[in-house]
Amino acid sequence: MKETTMKITLDDAERQQCEVWTRVMGYHRPVASFNAGKKSEHRQRRFFRPAEDVAYPC
Repeated sequence: MKETTMKITLDDAERQQCEVWTRVMGYHRPVASFNAGKKSEHRQRRFFRPAEDVAYPC
């Protein structure tokens, strides 16, 4: 069976802006509602990604 892939392209007018939410102080809020200082802090965050070889206790 032969697979065919189609490349989809969108003009800027066809795109929709994605709303990003994050957890702040125990509840979720959209990043767009942050003040300038909090937006800057959000951009500087580093995300935790555990190593695949780490054993997790059950």
